[in-house]
Amino acid sequence: MKILLVGEYSRLHNSLKEGLEKLNHEVTIVASYDGFKKYDVDLLIKKNYQKGFLKKLKNLLFSLTGIDLESLNIKKQIRELQPQLSDYDIVQFINETPFGCVVDIEKSIFDLISSWNTNIFLLSCGTDYISVNYANDDKFRYSILTPYKNGKDQTFLSTYGLKFLQPEYEELHHHIYGRIKGVIASDIDYHIPLEDHPKYLGLVANPINTALLDFKLPQIEDKIVIFHGINSHHYYKKGNDIFEKALDILNTTYSDRVEIITVRSLPYAEYINAYDNAHILLDQVYAYDQGFNALEAMAKGKVVFTGAEKEWLEYYNLKADTVAINALPDAQKIADKLIWLINNPEKIIDISRNARQFIEQHHDYISSAKGYLKAWQTNEN
Repeated sequence: MKILLVGEYSRLHNSLKEGLEKLNHEVTIVASYDGFKKYDVDLLIKKNYQKGFLKKLKNLLFSLTGIDLESLNIKKQIRELQPQLSDYDIVQFINETPFGCVVDIEKSIFDLISSWNTNIFLLSCGTDYISVNYANDDKFRYSILTPYKNGKDQTFLSTYGLKFLQPEYEELHHHIYGRIKGVIASDIDYHIPLEDHPKYLGLVANPINTALLDFKLPQIEDKIVIFHGINSHHYYKKGNDIFEKALDILNTTYSDRVEIITVRSLPYAEYINAYDNAHILLDQVYAYDQGFNALEAMAKGKVVFTGAEKEWLEYYNLKADTVAINALPDAQKIADKLIWLINNPEKIIDISRNARQFIEQHHDYISSAKGYLKAWQTNEN
């Protein structure tokens, strides 16, 4: 089949493409870069108003008229790519707003690509109307909105996806759901809000290409190495402040037994190698399941503090603290788990092995690609 993947977050569509190509399908990714991460893209949609004079001009014009030059520029590029974006058997959008445009332009781009193709599908793997609305109604015990709701973070409100609660984004959501054949969730965090929705096709676990990720059993000879990668724009949303407090607690009594590596906002190619020598990786707090960074680190044999809540344990029939460590929004509890690992280094070895095995069993990129194909083909024309 000929498949078009629209948008890219955290290398998900790249890994899916690799799995689909192994199954002899022709796959194209059209996307702009995911912030500073710069994942591979076949048809790159360039953002030309991100810095300097052009950014100032864009912001000034938008404040005066509501016209967004970046969004118009992106739509123009999409139109020019019509021959390369037409006549696919399957099209999957990674999100309701895959290009970060103003809402009317996102709707227009969705309509353009949909009019050039049939069998349109949606992936729920980032903030969207249903997931943000579910979190805003406090249906989760905690969520990505927790730092915003408790008043901790008012700095980057855009990072919490609150725009999806605005009437025009709700309208966009209903417009898209009226046209798609179905929506797929990438993990438990998006599966839970979508349960019982008539367009929901089920959860297909994130595809991880383990062929690109060498497993290395931890060698513990001296200090336990803890890696903390901070995304500055998502500092509170990811719970980096809580991780830092936990590390401060750890340093008061265990500084002679640990080495802490902290990095900030690294491009993907640098990030994936920056934690090679670490035993433990601190990923994120406000999650029930693992995102791509955590899964790739687990594939490499790291003990990852991330979303590993009871819903995830039940879904995969796992016991707590055997595959990943659930990072609760409590610095003392995180510090206690770190201390437990420091005092029981054999657990690091066990969890490392289990983590790689879990990825191979449940997140293999070829198996995941087969899951997508089944969902698409069951619901195509």
